[in-house]
Order: sequence, then structure tokens, then C-alpha cells
Amino acid sequence: MSEETDVEAVGETAGLTSGVIAEAEPQLVEAPPPERVPVLRYIFMGPNGLRPGWGLLLFAAIFLVLGAALNLTVHKLNPVPVKTAAQIKAQAAAGQPPRSMLVGEGSAFALVALTSWIMSKIERRKVGKYGFGGRRKVGNFLAGFAWGFAFLAALVGALWKAGLLVFDRRLLFGGEIGRYGAIWIVGFLFVGLFEEYLLRGYLQYTIARGAASLYGMLFETTHGETLGFWTAAAALSFLFGFGHGSNPGESVIGLWSAGLIGLIFCLTLWKTGSLWWALGFHAAWDWAQSFVFGVADSGTMVQGHLFATHPAGKVLLSGGATGPEGSAFILPLLAVVTLVAALTLPKREWSSGDSPA
Repeated sequence: MSEETDVEAVGETAGLTSGVIAEAEPQLVEAPPPERVPVLRYIFMGPNGLRPGWGLLLFAAIFLVLGAALNLTVHKLNPVPVKTAAQIKAQAAAGQPPRSMLVGEGSAFALVALTSWIMSKIERRKVGKYGFGGRRKVGNFLAGFAWGFAFLAALVGALWKAGLLVFDRRLLFGGEIGRYGAIWIVGFLFVGLFEEYLLRGYLQYTIARGAASLYGMLFETTHGETLGFWTAAAALSFLFGFGHGSNPGESVIGLWSAGLIGLIFCLTLWKTGSLWWALGFHAAWDWAQSFVFGVADSGTMVQGHLFATHPAGKVLLSGGATGPEGSAFILPLLAVVTLVAALTLPKREWSSGDSPA
């Protein structure tokens, strides 16, 4: 092979190599401009769906509209005559009849449940995330029910032993005990379902979500979820407590005890991811007060209770017209309830993002 041929071959090889190298060089591609989020979408939607503030407003609007429609329907089907102040006072003294509670509290729970379901569809979440999902539903409910009855019985027993509560006589006998007992247990289940789902369901979930986002914006913290949950819990629990102020015979201790027990129910929600324990405790506590022992429940009496009782001694200790919840004895009792909830319920293993549904 001649020298000229060798030179040509080397030139061709060099050209081929340079071509490969040129092809291997990375090509600079201009990044596409960031996608612009529509203004309305930015206003209403955040990284986790509908912004909490709009969710709360929408929940309130749906609840009020459905409530007005339900109220209008009920009054059309069953007109209620206007009562004088004297008639209202006499009815309160006679006690709440079973039908009134079953219809009123049952309708109220249905209203909250329907509103929450609608919001779950709007926000594309499982409705169980608002409190009544979770695991061990029956087990948690029965445990809460047993503890609720036991603690109320202990409180009544302490008042009786101290001479602050007097048992006058038994009012029900035979089949009436079972009949009224069953009616009132359903009634107080509705009470628990309504109050727990209203204040510790969608509202608790959404306010906690909004507060957590706010803490994340204002502070560099890894505890935004915890702070958000307990901010919502404190606000709604004391709203629940002081919402009892319209009850006849309610007292300052009664209002504070209602708020504190609301916080305890939030603790059980925090630990279990659901409201089943709180619902059981709530229903049993009210049922034992009103039906079994015949004492006032936040100043309210019911018709058809097992025993007739009356408070005695200083109102601060007996609870007076408020009932056992207005007694100073309830404050150490609630401390024990908190310990029981903290020690008997499982360690928290979920977060608001993956709450079991």
C-alpha cells in the first residue's frame, strides 16, 4: 500500500471518528416555559385540592340550605303551634319527650351526614376520612360505650355517697324499663352521631388541614400537621362547650366540662383515626345520666327515666340544675378519663394524609 493511500485511509478514519464524537455531544434543548395555572383554579384549588377556606364556606352553605329545606318540609307536614314563654318553661320542666329527640337529633345527623357526603364528592375524598372510617369500628365503639357508662356511674356514685345526690324512688318497672331504655339509647346515639360528626368530622379535618398549611407558610416546622390538628381541636371543642350555654340550668363548670370532654374526644380521634370510641362514650354517658340515673344532662331532663333523683348541698359540688357535669367532682374525673384514653388506645400510626377510611 502506498503512502498516499495510507494518508487517505487515516483521513477517512479521522473524519468518521469526528462524526461520532459530534453526534455524541449533548444537544442543548431549550426548556419549555412553565405552564400557567388559570387564575380561577389558583384561587380555588391548592396542592391538596379545594382550599380549606372555600371548603368550609361551601360546607356551611350546603348545610344551611339543606337545613332550611328540611325545616320547611317538617313544618308543612307537621305544623307546630307557636308556644308562649310559660308553655316553653313548663315543657322544659316536664322533660324532653322521646319523639322530640328521635326526630330532632335524627334529622340533624342526617343533615350533617348528607352535607359531609356531598363535600366528599366535591373534594374527591373518601367520606370515611371525616371521622367514621378507620379500623376496629365495633371494638372501639363498645370500648368507648363501656368506659362512658362506667365513668358516669362512678361520678353519680361519688355524689350519692357524699350526700350531694338523693335517689327518691324508682319510676319504671317491668317491660317499661326495656322499652324506654331502648328508645333512649337510640335517641342518644343520634345525639352522639350529630354532635361528633358536626364538630369532629369534616370541620375538624378541614380546619386542621388549613391550619397546618398556615403554620407551614409562617414557620419552618416539621410539626405542622400536629399543630393544625390541635388548633382545630381546641377551637371546635370550646365552641362545643360554650354552645351549651343556651341549655336551661347550665353553669360555668358545665360549660368548661363540655369543652374539656370535647378535647378528650379529639385525643381519641388523634390516636385511632376515627370517632367510634368517642361516639360510644358520648352515647353511654348521656344515656346513663338521662335514662338510668334520672339526673339532668347539661341542664336538660328527659321523660321516661328509671330513677327520680334530686341534687342536695352546695351547687358547686352537687352540680345543681346542671346535673353531674356541673359538679366540681367532674374535673378530676376528666383527668382520669384522659389517662384511660391515652393508655388504653393504640399508639397513633396514621397521618391526616392517609387516615384509614
